[in-house]
Amino acid sequence: MDAAQKPPEVISVRHLWVRYDSTTVLEDVNLSVRERDFVGLIGPNGGGKTTLLKVLVGLVRPYRGEVRVMGLDVRAGRRYIGYVPQSTEFDHDFPISVWDVARMGRLGKRPLFRRYTAQDNAIVERALRQVQMWPLRDRPIGKLSGGQRQRVYIARALATEPRILLLDEPMAGIDPQVRTELYELLRRLNEEITIVIVTHDMTAISAHVKTVGCLNRRLFYHEEKQVTADMLEQAYQCPIDLIAHGVPHRVFAEHVVEVPE
Repeated sequence: MDAAQKPPEVISVRHLWVRYDSTTVLEDVNLSVRERDFVGLIGPNGGGKTTLLKVLVGLVRPYRGEVRVMGLDVRAGRRYIGYVPQSTEFDHDFPISVWDVARMGRLGKRPLFRRYTAQDNAIVERALRQVQMWPLRDRPIGKLSGGQRQRVYIARALATEPRILLLDEPMAGIDPQVRTELYELLRRLNEEITIVIVTHDMTAISAHVKTVGCLNRRLFYHEEKQVTADMLEQAYQCPIDLIAHGVPHRVFAEHVVEVPE
């Protein structure tokens, strides 16, 4: 596909550097995400994947480089992004319902202290229906399973009416059957929304996403789905074996087994 046929660019990252104090976290990162792409970003812990998402939503300021969202700077463009951060522990007895959590997505869409409107409520209802959580809208979120809570957090992001959905390790701690259901949900959402997902779930790379990148301070991304051994070795900085048994493919790092003398 030549440049004239490619979908429009919705995220543009050019020569991005991020530092925490004197430590470089992202180094000369370049990324172009196009409309309705489904990008999977993999890489080792501490490689900067979460930091990159936080840059895109304006939570981390770059040391150097340019970031554009929908052709705008981050401050203006982040209104087009729905963000699902990494899940954190919370008080399961805290009395907040599925409905109230999802409706938090409307907080940034109205003036401070203004009541929710009928339009706000209609948008939240649609989001909960999209993730199939509408029947459980009155249930305390602490009473849900991990997969159900993740659906609610996705609904909260959808309530912002995003053009782009960013998800940070959304499948962590979720059993394989529920992961498959969540990826199917994301596939349906991707028919309307561009998705960028950070994951350690290698099955997502071959079975679900459209393009894939490897990030470990530097980003190896070519707007393609193929993951080569060279890309992985550059990102993980160690020898990698690609082992494929049908679909999905699985990737394992080479390791040394010590034999006692």
